[in-house]
Amino acid sequence: MPGIGLMKKRLETEKQAIVLAVSGIIKKYNVSQDEIKTLETQYDADAGDWYVALGFADKRAVIRMDSVHATILEINEV
Repeated sequence: MPGIGLMKKRLETEKQAIVLAVSGIIKKYNVSQDEIKTLETQYDADAGDWYVALGFADKRAVIRMDSVHATILEINEV
């Protein structure tokens, strides 16, 4: 079984992370994709997590995702 360093990440690009984050917001808050704006993205190389800040309606949320498993770990409203 290869170590994490040898595995290919599923969320390799910022664009892939944004797409996953937007889909999570659409599912959780039942908003249309046109209402969602990308505010900021950041990759934590030590943890292997993507952070994407999105704005929609009158809310803002930060979505943390695991880049190896391509899963949303948490959605926090700000």
